[in-house]
Amino acid sequence: MRILATIKIALRALRRNKLRTALTMLGIIIGVGAVIAMVGIGNGAKAQVQARIAALGQNVIQIFSGSINRGGTAPTSAGRLTAENVMTPETES
Repeated sequence: MRILATIKIALRALRRNKLRTALTMLGIIIGVGAVIAMVGIGNGAKAQVQARIAALGQNVIQIFSGSINRGGTAPTSAGRLTAENVMTPETES
């Protein structure tokens, strides 16, 4: 019985405050729409990045000279890569 009385009071308050009700509904609708849009944009960007990585092929590796430090320090250079550093199928034997 108490729940029924609470629902009646809530509906009466909604009827009496129509502008407040409309603005609250508008805020909820805009908020939900914004969340849906951001999730869609994020998923689209993720798919695009994955497609670009897949387009590189399965046997591609990238190697950079130097080291990457974490924790706020700048990366240091450990020298440059040269043609002598590359091992091709012809030079492996």
